[in-house]
Amino acid sequence: MKEILITNDDGYESEAMHALIEVLRPLGHITVVAPASEKSSCGHGLTITKPLKLISVGDDFYKLDDGSPADCVYLAFHALYGDKLPDLVVSGINRGANLGEDTTYSGTVAAAMEAVLRGAKAIAISQFYSKTADGYSCDLTLAKKCSFDIVKRVLCDGYPIGERQFLNVNVPNISVESCKGYRVTRSSSRIFKGDAQRHTNPRGEEYFWLGLHPFEFNPTDNGDYEAVIDGYISITPMLCDLTAYSAIEAVKNWL
Repeated sequence: MKEILITNDDGYESEAMHALIEVLRPLGHITVVAPASEKSSCGHGLTITKPLKLISVGDDFYKLDDGSPADCVYLAFHALYGDKLPDLVVSGINRGANLGEDTTYSGTVAAAMEAVLRGAKAIAISQFYSKTADGYSCDLTLAKKCSFDIVKRVLCDGYPIGERQFLNVNVPNISVESCKGYRVTRSSSRIFKGDAQRHTNPRGEEYFWLGLHPFEFNPTDNGDYEAVIDGYISITPMLCDLTAYSAIEAVKNWL
């Protein structure tokens, strides 16, 4: 039986992660290690200044007390798998898209990156949400279907990419019937404005909320943002090497 490790950055109680768990059960033995609380936008941080504790909350289901998604993968490999890696690590289903340069902030993507750095295969799966008067809403039907299809394909037909590479999947917030299919994409380029909301508490002390700037991207040929907006499931092959190879000669000449 195939071994599948599931994690996320929305916390161990996430409805979307539990939907992923259920839909992948027919494909293998599921182990879950997820943060005890939401860790959205935590990036690829590891906790090295304090101890971590795995807390069992069910059969092969653990929450990591105050741990990051990367911590979850790191510790799962060491404490639960030992010398044998899982056949696949799936991070998600994330509440909200992870596109373009936003992936550098993403705990969801960081968990997949941590997995491939340690020699495993990995997929990050994120879901567009629609904002409503009561918060956010989303039908996970399409995300569950594509998660099953992609994971089954990897387990049965092979991993289509190389070492230290993973798949970043983004699912539009539309019905299964409305989806146009899959599109293999590159990362789009986001427009960053650095906005922050300034507020004052009842004691007159100033505080700020970050991460509220508009969700805007530059037009990009075959970009992940355009694909999802056009009604496609975006699949972006990603790697951990951040070297700007096209700039190497320019830097040599500059020196």
